[in-house]
Amino acid sequence: MTLRALVWVVACLTAAGCSSQSSSVRPNILFAIWDDVSYPHVSAAGSKMVSTPAFDRVAAEGALFRNAYAPAPGCSPTRAAFLTGRHIWMIEQAGTHASSFPTTYVSYQDLLEEAGYAIGYTGKPWGPGRWEKSGRTRNPAGPPFTDRTLDPPYDGIRDWDYAGNFESFFESREPDQPFSFWVGGSEAHRRFEQGSWKAAGKRLEDAEVPPFLPDTPEIREDLLDYAVEIEWFDSHVGRILDFLAEHGELDNTLVIFTADNGMAFPRAKANLYDYGIHMPLAVRWAGPGRGGRTIDDLVQFVDLTATILDVAGVAHPGGASALAGRSIRDILESQADGMVDSSRTRAYSGRERHSSSRWNNLTYPQRSMRTPEHLYIRNFKPQRWPAGAPQKYRADGRGLEEMHQAYHDIDASPTLTRLIEGRDEEGVRHYLELAVGKRPAEELFDLAADPGCLDNLAEAPEHADLLEALRDELDAYLVKTGDARATGRGEIWDEYVRYSAIRQFPKPPEAGTDY
Repeated sequence: MTLRALVWVVACLTAAGCSSQSSSVRPNILFAIWDDVSYPHVSAAGSKMVSTPAFDRVAAEGALFRNAYAPAPGCSPTRAAFLTGRHIWMIEQAGTHASSFPTTYVSYQDLLEEAGYAIGYTGKPWGPGRWEKSGRTRNPAGPPFTDRTLDPPYDGIRDWDYAGNFESFFESREPDQPFSFWVGGSEAHRRFEQGSWKAAGKRLEDAEVPPFLPDTPEIREDLLDYAVEIEWFDSHVGRILDFLAEHGELDNTLVIFTADNGMAFPRAKANLYDYGIHMPLAVRWAGPGRGGRTIDDLVQFVDLTATILDVAGVAHPGGASALAGRSIRDILESQADGMVDSSRTRAYSGRERHSSSRWNNLTYPQRSMRTPEHLYIRNFKPQRWPAGAPQKYRADGRGLEEMHQAYHDIDASPTLTRLIEGRDEEGVRHYLELAVGKRPAEELFDLAADPGCLDNLAEAPEHADLLEALRDELDAYLVKTGDARATGRGEIWDEYVRYSAIRQFPKPPEAGTDY
């Protein structure tokens, strides 16, 4: 018996439980996650703007999931939900941005480590936030491996050698010890080097402008600079895949390649529209399943957490009820394309605070439910500004800045600048309003006809019955899962401490007890 198999036997005898389907050699886990990349922007999904051979390889040798949904449209809550396997409204402070991460909620990395796995991360782990404020001794993603750096090709790309740091981790573990490693890209987070697309040999005509942005040269250039960063992180994952193959470990590794939230452009990131929460996802699992499949089942990140624990044979100490998702192992081990598990027809997401963007540091609370055909969004505080108030106080306290300079739930970018500067232009004004204007309490979109989420059907009489059904279903689910927004305790979200910059905004005239 190899040392690796012996470690597995000992873990099975001492852990809460092991999967009856587990082999004598436990699988490794490799989790690779882009920062701020929407589903359409991988070549496996048909994009011509980017080339993502590593992602495409995982999809070709495993499965491409066309309907994978993030738990939130922001990095910190998404990562916390994935690490815990629970929706953002089930993890208190960890469910919002730049707060803390209560020790009540155990990370799957900690559970794997207890079961004998070597764990670690490189790049961006859980964050931004202050895990130490909760009494933790390290990031919930595990111990860091960040010593190896390189000279990045463009300004804005981090100098982390993701692949090199994985190699250092791999070589540091005990011989034959299974591992679970987190590769957290900082790309394609803002900022981008303007004009990097030219040096990378891209063409302006290849930019894919989403329907919620005007088609202008500045925005095309910004999209292509974004594509360059997508490709950079993909190249590192490709190096890691090659390394695993060379060391005979690739076929014993569950590879999950995805992104945390949508592209850092107006009306995408920090929004529950499809470009904010619909994620690229490819999974490679060398079990009995057939590779090269395309899966249409609605899959949530909390399902991925359950999958990792399932294939590793590690039970959650809180039992199955402690996880909000269900393992997709059945999909990975099937031979089918399309809709494999007909029961997977719902995906849930939520948002609270993203940046410090409103008076009194208030949140913009939202919940959504995705069905095979529709996206239903509940905006709990439609009186608040979704992208941030349009005006804030100067940092020195001497009066207010100019209007339209405070949309801090949108990352600063050439695209946002173009919308603001062109707000009086006929062909631009509408797009700025889409990005920053106040929204109704309910939104409903037919995603097959309207993937850009521009045509709100919630007020259309012919959709009244559908709207009521989706509203009641989401309400029931939120109550069942203990969401404070659905049980009369929603104000708690405005009370959670934010440990990042706090900006000052004038008090809105309509601010009352229910603001």
